Amino acid sequence: MVCVAGGPSLTAEDVAYCRGRARVVAINNAHRLAPWADVLYACDAAWWRWSDGVPGFAGLKVGLEPVAFADVHVLNHRHDAGLDLDPRYLATGRNGGYQAINLAVHLGAARVVLLGYDMRPDGGRLHWHGRHPGPLNNPDESRFRIWRELFPTLVPDLQRVGVVVVNASRVSALNCFPRVRLEDVL
Repeated sequence: MVCVAGGPSLTAEDVAYCRGRARVVAINNAHRLAPWADVLYACDAAWWRWSDGVPGFAGLKVGLEPVAFADVHVLNHRHDAGLDLDPRYLATGRNGGYQAINLAVHLGAARVVLLGYDMRPDGGRLHWHGRHPGPLNNPDESRFRIWRELFPTLVPDLQRVGVVVVNASRVSALNCFPRVRLEDVL
């Protein structure tokens, strides 16, 4: 399974390469590059409202905060660190990319490939699609730092359940998962 996040290094070509080669979880605006994805995940109710529930998306829609869209399956959270193995919950890691890994485990993934998990700005660019408009949040360096500190808490739990995570992002400050070339794993 491939989790597609929003880092500035994400390319349409990388996302297109995944089509037909793996199941795909598109995170937030990544659905624009992968409207054919199997899953659309966005934790924030504000994002779902701003996106009007993404009515044209045909796959499974999952969120973490209650929303007014009946087709968005809402999970709950109990903690920030590690995996939550109860399929009603996601550990948050305080970011959607972390949560998408937990969701991929719930969906039966034995291997998770990360794309667009830059976890840092690139020359002022925060996302491949530009800045989120208000009222949506845009991360700053302190938030990226917190996220990078939480990701390693997944590693022991992933090893315990036998799920391999690799990072195929073109650029990434996330160093707790092995770096790979996308073409070498799909």
